[in-house]
Amino acid sequence: MLYVGGFFGVDAWGGTDFGGDFIGAFGNTDAFIGLPWGAIISLVITVVYLLARRVVSLKEAMECVPKGFIAMVPPIIILTLAVSLKTMTGNLGAAEFVHDLMLGASGSLYKLLPAVIFVVACFLAFASGTSWGTFGILIPIVTAIFPASSSLLIIGISACLAGAVCGDHCSPISDTTIMASAGAQVEHLNHVSTQLPYAITVAAVSFITYIAAGFIQNVIISLAIGIVLTLAALFVIRAAVSEKDA
Repeated sequence: MLYVGGFFGVDAWGGTDFGGDFIGAFGNTDAFIGLPWGAIISLVITVVYLLARRVVSLKEAMECVPKGFIAMVPPIIILTLAVSLKTMTGNLGAAEFVHDLMLGASGSLYKLLPAVIFVVACFLAFASGTSWGTFGILIPIVTAIFPASSSLLIIGISACLAGAVCGDHCSPISDTTIMASAGAQVEHLNHVSTQLPYAITVAAVSFITYIAAGFIQNVIISLAIGIVLTLAALFVIRAAVSEKDA
């Protein structure tokens, strides 16, 4: 990706503006060019490494390549359908709807907005299957609602990032979730359903903590509240499991 972005002198489009500039080259790169080349180079290096260690023969290594492609067909189909759903959601005006919803709530629920942003980010990322897309929708809204001098700006952006990542990891149409289940070779929906209790527990604790953060606006106190709630949740879960086993 750095090579495509021009870190080593010339980018994929002939430009030389980002030679030696790590951040600039990374921002200038094109993942659709860099990632396939990276995958091919990784495959070649892996084959050479295994051949050098005499783990497999060249024939066995080449037989693994089509098997790998075949194993990735179901995740590719799921990803294709997920991208189609995301595109349809975007064309229906999801960004505009969330923007109007958040601006409408900014007056009457000002102190509760971090918690509201967290919940909206969770649902939006879960429905669209992308955390980065949720960032792109909500961060401009958060910066428009809170002034730069307000401590709620940092809390609001934190809630946006946390909610988007939570929804993305819970979503069955997220590329990270799909690739995780494919890499572990487990049933996709089994992977989603088994991680939901963990994610929902942390999300519930985070939601309550963001409510407190909106009123307190103190990082140390908010963090202490989150730690106490997490420990309390663990004790409650332990008691519930022990009672069920008994």
